[in-house]
Amino acid sequence: MLHTVPASPENCAWGYFDPAREPVITIDSGDTVVIDSVSGPPEVLPKEGFTILPEHLEIHEKCRPIMQGHILTGPVAVRGAKPGQVLEVKILDVELRQDWGYNVIRPLAGTLPYDFENSRLLNIPLDKQKNVARLPWGLELPLAPFFGVMGLAPPPNWGRITSIMPRAHAGNIDNKELIAGTTLYLPIFNEGALFSCGDGHGVQGDGEVCITAIETALRGTFQMIVRDDLGFIYPRAETPAHYITMGMDPDLDRCAEMALRDMIVLLGEQGGLSREDAYTLCSLAGDLRITQTVNGCKGVHMMMAKKLVHF
Repeated sequence: MLHTVPASPENCAWGYFDPAREPVITIDSGDTVVIDSVSGPPEVLPKEGFTILPEHLEIHEKCRPIMQGHILTGPVAVRGAKPGQVLEVKILDVELRQDWGYNVIRPLAGTLPYDFENSRLLNIPLDKQKNVARLPWGLELPLAPFFGVMGLAPPPNWGRITSIMPRAHAGNIDNKELIAGTTLYLPIFNEGALFSCGDGHGVQGDGEVCITAIETALRGTFQMIVRDDLGFIYPRAETPAHYITMGMDPDLDRCAEMALRDMIVLLGEQGGLSREDAYTLCSLAGDLRITQTVNGCKGVHMMMAKKLVHF
């Protein structure tokens, strides 16, 4: 069955994940849901020359940021999902909803917090037909849209948390690999799982170093499947060609260790490798990549080609 969740004041939470927030819709495992998002506070809206979505203005008027963070659409509850299970989120499609995005540099933020003393806002034209962004210095940059934030409600004992810092519930992972055609696996901490998304990106480099990508409004189409045959406790993902494990922590060394340890476990599960053989294969063919360095909890992900596991 196909469901639709528009971006609206009723369907959006500004700045936070909360295990106590009521779902905006409940679907069955295996159903598909189309979720709309908007991105950014009033000060990033372009003054003229672009189309501003009316629901974006309505959210600004009727909602207030509860915490510093993103405008998230959701949560979507999946009937029968229970703590200890895993939600498989198939990302079937991601498409632009507007003809502009924005990028911001802020003092005291980003990977170089002391190097740039003045704020800068760019409103960047997006050409959906050509699938490019037109940057001010003349470059047409190819787009690869994805949601920077996709996650479930956190463990109940955490309470309400900011959307900025990614953790075991996923959230603001900013992993540019998670485009249409990929799958995200999320450990479930609450009845119904409670999936939310937002922070649409037109394109982003690994690192997201200046603290923003091309932030924009997106429409995502997701199939959600409750998996009671999986028991891992940290997010994983896969593309058609690669397995992905993740680590998130303020310390990048710790992030790398987390992603590597989980890949060693994954290789044992998927390929039957011993820990020693898996560690060797990670050294010979695994790629540790910096997901982002700007969200408080930084991120590292490890990618392993599936053809090296199933040969």
